[in-house]
Amino acid sequence: MSVKQAIMAFSQSEKIKSGIVWISHLLGGLVDLPFQERQGAEKVIRGVVGMISQEIHLAKNLAPDEPWDEIDRALDQCRAMINSGFGPESVTELTRVLSMVTNIGQRSMTTLKDNGLL
Repeated sequence: MSVKQAIMAFSQSEKIKSGIVWISHLLGGLVDLPFQERQGAEKVIRGVVGMISQEIHLAKNLAPDEPWDEIDRALDQCRAMINSGFGPESVTELTRVLSMVTNIGQRSMTTLKDNGLL
């Protein structure tokens, strides 16, 4: 990974990780909501998932050596579960996505450290 790719991958991984944590938290709160409020919350969650998906697509272009396609497929799986009314159950898959993104961030940081930039 080049230094430029490491910087971009690190930056994108941090944004994506934040989004995944937000979604996981929001999904955890769905269980206690009345039906109509739950529908509105799911709409907000779908919007956040869409924004994260766009960040993943950007990351694929900025740091193509990383497993962004696998992460994107896993996020699509979560989106399908959310759209099917099984949002809270998708937290397990989101945890896997978070782990993959964290690994990218760690590899990026190692590259930056090895080049004396951190």
